[in-house]
Amino acid sequence: MLNKRNRETILFLLVFLCVLIGVILVDLSNFGGISMGAVFFIGILFLLFLAAHLSCRFFLPNADYFFLPSAFFLVSLGTIMIYRLKPDLVWLQLLWVGLSILATMLVLIFFGGKNYRLIKNYKYVCALTGVVLLLLPAFLGREIHGAKLWLRIGSLSFQPAEVAKILIIIFLAAYLKEKSELLSTVTRRVGKIGVPDLKHFGPLLVMWAVSLIILIFEKDLGSSLLFFGTFLAILYVATGRVAYIIAGGALFVVGATACYGFFPHVQTRIDIWLNPWLDANGKGYQIAQSLFAIASGGISGSGLGQGFPLHIPAVHTDFIFSAICEELGFLGGVAVSVVYLLIAYRGLKVGLQTEDIFGKLLAVGLTSIFAIQSWVIMAGVTRLIPLTGITLPFMSYGGSSMLSNFILLGFLLSISAETSSENNELLEGVINDE
Repeated sequence: MLNKRNRETILFLLVFLCVLIGVILVDLSNFGGISMGAVFFIGILFLLFLAAHLSCRFFLPNADYFFLPSAFFLVSLGTIMIYRLKPDLVWLQLLWVGLSILATMLVLIFFGGKNYRLIKNYKYVCALTGVVLLLLPAFLGREIHGAKLWLRIGSLSFQPAEVAKILIIIFLAAYLKEKSELLSTVTRRVGKIGVPDLKHFGPLLVMWAVSLIILIFEKDLGSSLLFFGTFLAILYVATGRVAYIIAGGALFVVGATACYGFFPHVQTRIDIWLNPWLDANGKGYQIAQSLFAIASGGISGSGLGQGFPLHIPAVHTDFIFSAICEELGFLGGVAVSVVYLLIAYRGLKVGLQTEDIFGKLLAVGLTSIFAIQSWVIMAGVTRLIPLTGITLPFMSYGGSSMLSNFILLGFLLSISAETSSENNELLEGVINDE
């Protein structure tokens, strides 16, 4: 029977086979043959795969075997699309992938196993730093495609919210671990729903206020929904009270509706979402081109290198999923969606299996923010919800997103390794008793 790391090896080889096929198809389409750039591209990705696999094999042999191959499938496909769409940016993207893998290795070394619990001692430092980073773009940010999510330092731009999301999740997991019993205490009932004392709704109101600040000043409904939705997910897991979900959902709807009535930029976002065809050559151009690209892909797509996704502005960042749907079709889009769902499933499974309450809440929080972010951007480019400026995890061009998501992955691997160790100890205890 194969152990976890050997299963990971097999999955890595399958992913690498997809990389070979993808790069060859792009080069044949663009150059009619295999270029030296493609050889270097494939070699660098292989070495990065190998480094991540060996670090996990050495430092956390009991960690979940599914996370890294899944992440590298998404990273590889995203990088291949950047190689096809913006070849001058692919080397910088590979540099960011390398730095991100190094960050994951550091997380495995310093926070592997039970060591991740140490960070809960710095929860208020994480909270303060996270809130500052989250709200900084509202005052110093650079507006791109209608959303103020970026800070520029010299020639570099980055999204502080990508780092802030991990810090805020760490704080929420540590805080709710301490307060979960208090927050879950029922003082009255509304029908069959138990309702805690009104004073315990304070954290909910604080996060609601933060989400409204993001919506108003950073002009982004997606990020507002991302952070508030993740908070509700952790709060529900910590307390088991549906009342918080109902109250939180109602607060978000009321806040978003009020913002629509008072702020023109929120009205513009909603109006473009409802009917982009009213200004298809202006404000609705980006989403209109995205819909055209997805529709033209059909079931199996036009083929790598055979479509016209470059007609979509910012296709390599916000709209990379649209490019995939055009060139790999409905089947390619479904394949990518399924991989995201599987990562979310494995992350929630890790959270459910761990005995440590902080680890449970941290795993659920990290998985929730990853899953919600993936859904928000894919739903945005397909016009299911208003378009946002956030990136598609592991696939979109950008260093801050890549770095934060690999750090997130490192913590999930660390928690999964502890969960496996606890299960092994329990099994050994049963065998010894028998």
